[in-house]
Amino acid sequence: MSEFIHLDATAQAQAIANGDISPAEAVDATIAQAQKVNPQLNAIIHEQYDKARAQAAGALPDGPFRGVPMVLKDLGAAQAGEKYHMGSRMLKNADFRAPFDSYLTERFRRAGFVVIGRTNTPEFGSTITTEPLAYGPARNPYDTNHSTGGSSGGSAASVASHIVSVGHANDGGGSIRIPASECGLVGLKPSRGRTSQGPYFGENWMGATIDGCVTRTVRDTAAVLDQICGYESGDPYTAPPFARPLTSEVGVAPGRLRIGLMDNPGSLGGLDHEESRASIAATAKVLESLGHEVIVAKPSALDETEYSQRFTNIVSACTDADLTYFESVLGRQLTDDDIEPDNLFMREIGKSISAAAYIADVQWMHSWTRRMVEWWLPRDGSRGFDMLCTPTIAGPPPKIGHLSGPEGMMHMLEVLVYTAQFNVTGQPAMSLPLYWSSTGLPMGVQFVGAPYREDVLVRLASQLEEALPWRDKLPRVM
Repeated sequence: MSEFIHLDATAQAQAIANGDISPAEAVDATIAQAQKVNPQLNAIIHEQYDKARAQAAGALPDGPFRGVPMVLKDLGAAQAGEKYHMGSRMLKNADFRAPFDSYLTERFRRAGFVVIGRTNTPEFGSTITTEPLAYGPARNPYDTNHSTGGSSGGSAASVASHIVSVGHANDGGGSIRIPASECGLVGLKPSRGRTSQGPYFGENWMGATIDGCVTRTVRDTAAVLDQICGYESGDPYTAPPFARPLTSEVGVAPGRLRIGLMDNPGSLGGLDHEESRASIAATAKVLESLGHEVIVAKPSALDETEYSQRFTNIVSACTDADLTYFESVLGRQLTDDDIEPDNLFMREIGKSISAAAYIADVQWMHSWTRRMVEWWLPRDGSRGFDMLCTPTIAGPPPKIGHLSGPEGMMHMLEVLVYTAQFNVTGQPAMSLPLYWSSTGLPMGVQFVGAPYREDVLVRLASQLEEALPWRDKLPRVM
């Protein structure tokens, strides 16, 4: 049982299927690890240990992950009757419970997963460090003085510390990729429309948000996405189905890819961190050794920094709408004490944006997305690029407090320069744990694929996983 927690989800499922360990024993081993390390990490905030034990002892769906424990982020993946606080003090104080299962939760359940708890997240997932006032900071298993990233930081800490092998995550500006980067994990942001946000949402943040997972292996990421992707009744749009299961792409040679490198923010502003440059230089050498064509290049549309203000306007308008919804749910007006300062600021921006201005921002974003995507898919028929390679975040994981507090938003803008663009374009993007800082902290490298080409991303990722294996990298908190 003590070895079970160190397996990836694919191997855990096989061990259960073989009868080497029962679902009940698997859940017990997982809970024991959680009780050992979670007090240091503050990753799991809503324990569901008794419920998980009862489920594991009963009849489980015969999915590919039957009996495998996992965690759900406390933002998205709602569970009927369970605490659902989204990092918010007002929802915590109201003991808010989700009124229904999300479609995503249903899919995790049908796949056979057993949920042991819900994980820490910043308030409404609106920043890239997990330090909510409601629950306190989640801490990095590699160094508990440092951030886990956000907004899926609690899930990332749970997977990195081997509590579970799969953590639900979602991403509206980097919230799968950044925690994966800071915790030494695989984090794939799927294409727009790849997973459903029903039944409550059709889309959020102009379709920039999407659900997925964080894992320790490429094959787990592919296998989980196979289970949770696909159309649900009433979805406003959906990504084209994969030509074959994504797991079939693991281990398949990607061929000679044309890969553009971007190792510094350039005109985007932000930190030009020497270790970020080093991570891309080291990755480039490996890519060339694998036979890929590697060129210092990027989409010219990335230099159009107007997108940042336009996206801020869209997120701000959505923030005001979300808070107005919760006022109707709670039956009262929210006060400044209910909401953290950054979200109060965003709400005020949102209130100032007219319907006409919002639509103008959305239309500009659609036009900008076309200019961006031409780098991968030129309309003139010329050869585009297969992949863009960048740092996931500018520098190593920051210390707790650096991205929160009075100057937190300013510091966030310094390091958040490589990820949110691809939420706007809806392209698949993946952070891989290919580099460690001089102080031993994980620093992910991001790969951005052409629209809907998760298959190419998985082929390249599994090739890099073999060339630069990371599974022997263990955090200090274990």
